[in-house]
Amino acid sequence: MTNSQVADVFDEIADLLEFQNANPYRVRAYRNAARTIRDLTEPVSGIVDDPQRDLTEIEGIGEDLAQKIATLCQTGQLPQHQELLQKVPHSVLALMRIPGLGPKKAAALHRELGVQSLDDVKKACEEGKVRALKGFGATTEKTILEGLTIASAAEERLYWYKADDLAQSLIQHLRACKSLEKIEAAGSYRRGKETVGDLDFLVVSSDPEEVMDHFATFETVNKVLARGDTKMAVRVGTGFQIDLRVVPRESFGAALQYFTGSKAHNIKIRGLAKDRGLKINEYGVFRVQGEQEIQIAGATEEEVYAALDLPWFPPEIREGRQEFEWANAGELPKLVELDDIRGDLHMHTTESDGKASLEEMAQAAIANKLKYIAITDHSKRVSMARGLDEKRLLAQWKEIDALNERLQKTLVVLKGVECDILEKGGMDIADEVLAQADWVIASIHYGQRQSREQITQRILEALENPHVDIVAHPTGRLINRREAYAVDIDAVFKAARKHHKLLELNASPYRLDLNDVHCAAAKEHGVPIVISTDAHSTEGLHDMRYGVLQARRAGLTKADIANTRTWAQFKKLLT
Repeated sequence: MTNSQVADVFDEIADLLEFQNANPYRVRAYRNAARTIRDLTEPVSGIVDDPQRDLTEIEGIGEDLAQKIATLCQTGQLPQHQELLQKVPHSVLALMRIPGLGPKKAAALHRELGVQSLDDVKKACEEGKVRALKGFGATTEKTILEGLTIASAAEERLYWYKADDLAQSLIQHLRACKSLEKIEAAGSYRRGKETVGDLDFLVVSSDPEEVMDHFATFETVNKVLARGDTKMAVRVGTGFQIDLRVVPRESFGAALQYFTGSKAHNIKIRGLAKDRGLKINEYGVFRVQGEQEIQIAGATEEEVYAALDLPWFPPEIREGRQEFEWANAGELPKLVELDDIRGDLHMHTTESDGKASLEEMAQAAIANKLKYIAITDHSKRVSMARGLDEKRLLAQWKEIDALNERLQKTLVVLKGVECDILEKGGMDIADEVLAQADWVIASIHYGQRQSREQITQRILEALENPHVDIVAHPTGRLINRREAYAVDIDAVFKAARKHHKLLELNASPYRLDLNDVHCAAAKEHGVPIVISTDAHSTEGLHDMRYGVLQARRAGLTKADIANTRTWAQFKKLLT
């Protein structure tokens, strides 16, 4: 099992225990273990298989958890997990994904009203049964109804990074099949969408039966949904579907283009083909001559597009938006790449809610070949994260000055802060202290249910502050967990442009905020984007790839991303 898969089991055990009102220390132990395993830089299964290694060497992993990890890696399941699932139906866990509900209230709904699914909750709310329960009321009932859409999406779609873990594991598994000649993932996963509803794989194989037999032995497959001569669908985990299609070598490119999508992109492609007297489908590009269809392309995507006088489109921009206009004008953008990134300007240390020290984050940044970073611990308003007041912040900046002396320009560390925009307006740190910073991030963590006018005004005031450099995660959304707050994003773009400020694309796979559409709009307004990880650990620095993927979906180039600049170039943006 991958680290992510082991961590997912531990997270679900924590959910199940919390749902049952178990000892909070047990719940916390599993959540911490899940976080630790997910952040490991090496496969936990490798440690299990190495007789010279011991899982208890990992901080926070004791004998009991080590034994459970070993069992998971060796057998693919854990008896305790299965026993808990027998007591609490998996469908009930979906209740805990309703924003603001929480495990105790979810358990109350299950216990008092017998609800076992999101549909049950919706019906109970619409019939007024929820408001009648002790501790709920009409407001809670309304909140539950509003959150059902998010909970439903969370149940049906995986975060891209989780889909990626699954996809890479399956590819590795299938490559062990001797008859496999070629394999590619398609669909929304290949286009880099932030959540993925299923996975599609295309393969070329000399023996379709053998490759499908091998597919069925993938460790997390729990049911074969359908199987034909060249197509097979399975369910993995708790319901996620994976489809496998075996296609002829001469049709592989056409099938890859077709099944990558999007639907809007493919409709345009088919229209262009028809205008040229051609027919295009998953089998190839065909010239139609009366009753005859002659295949003229299909082995590669490049030749499929070339048959229509089009360039090959990077999958991330195949959304039927501007890609054809760019192609017709000969201006298809050279999309930003991970190797273009030179700095990371949003991260946390143990001074607030991070897991690594200032020195550890700096060394990890050097290992990741970054040239400059900003240390941006929370300000005091975020008390749950031990946010820094002015005194602690100034002390940390002295440490950063000393660190820069030791690093001798191997890495430039900016003295920064993630400063909250207060509910009443204004910044959480005094202006005379912000004036001493190298980099000030303004962000909203509280008052997210305020009106559109209030939230917009708070952000506009922050952008007017001469000490603020950037607004972080500008819409406040958490994918599959929380909708964006109400904000006039167009007004934010205009203010950022007017005051020469930057906007963040937060690379956390749970945020990806700004989203791809907003990033494209920011470019239209002439506002540079900074892709930052918001890392809370050294491993979190690797999240940069998710932000770059989102930027590519927006059609952004290296020039559109401020932190692709050298330090000397970037420094000019701050003056």
